[in-house]
Amino acid sequence: MSMIQDKNYPQAFESTYLEVGEGHKIYLEQLGDPKGIPIIFLHGGPGSGFQHNHKLLFNKKHIRLIMFDQRGAGKSLPKRCLISNTTDHLVSDMEFIRKRLGIKQWIVVGGSWGSTLAIKYSETCPENVNGLILRSIFLGTDLEIHWAFSLAARKFRPELWEKWVGLLPEKERLNPIKSYGKRLESDDPSIYLAAAQAWSDYEAVLSQIESEAKFISSLKNFDKKNIDDGPNTPYFEWHYIKNNFFLKKNELLENAGVLKKIPGYIIQGRYDLLCPPQTAQELSLKWKLSKLKIVDEGAHSANTGSMRIALEESINSMFNSLL
Repeated sequence: MSMIQDKNYPQAFESTYLEVGEGHKIYLEQLGDPKGIPIIFLHGGPGSGFQHNHKLLFNKKHIRLIMFDQRGAGKSLPKRCLISNTTDHLVSDMEFIRKRLGIKQWIVVGGSWGSTLAIKYSETCPENVNGLILRSIFLGTDLEIHWAFSLAARKFRPELWEKWVGLLPEKERLNPIKSYGKRLESDDPSIYLAAAQAWSDYEAVLSQIESEAKFISSLKNFDKKNIDDGPNTPYFEWHYIKNNFFLKKNELLENAGVLKKIPGYIIQGRYDLLCPPQTAQELSLKWKLSKLKIVDEGAHSANTGSMRIALEESINSMFNSLL
């Protein structure tokens, strides 16, 4: 059965919650052909959860698609929980899913933070991966964080940088990412909800070449009735950033030799202002079986346009090679 079943979105043949320990229940869906080639999709963020639109990337027959919301993200419970939420925990959750579903090997697909988790998993359990498709490479390094939250905006969107930093009181502007992070840790909803919205708006503008100028106007007098309102991702991103993504320095690149027997694709937008193309190039040189696709006119997001087309083509090529 084709993954595209109707005019809306493919329907799951299984939707469930899995208890993975430490009080976490992760939400999981399986779609497509229960006997098809297994593919697990890793959402970005961290903290964003998978979206219905992601399902439409997989439009081949005989695919068994596994999608799950990582700890605290999407429909997973408890919502926004950062306790026992590390990269190693997420890798363990993937292994729990694989064993629970009786899968020997699967194709792993992930973009942005999803690429980070995909690489970490594949370097930890290479024998369980028969294909790897990565989009908008992020390796969790200090240089990449500096690019995403400072350098790229200063160079290519200076008006955005001034607006983002300018929302903060003058005494907090020397290290804006840390200042926003401390606000995200506040117990006061009027503080953390405003900071989360500003953080999210900033990244949204940087993720696309053509983006709307939507941006929060002030960090003051920010009123939300529901304290769980607003974007989820900023809290997770700050949690992972301040903990160096729970990775050793340059860990993923230095261990890329472990991927030597895994075929794969790297899809990278040339004008990605969140994940610098240099990182994708460095990974491709270490991972010999990978094919690097630099997408001209591509940015960070793969929701539409040339980035999405390149991602769909890579998924189809990988699938066809395993038939």
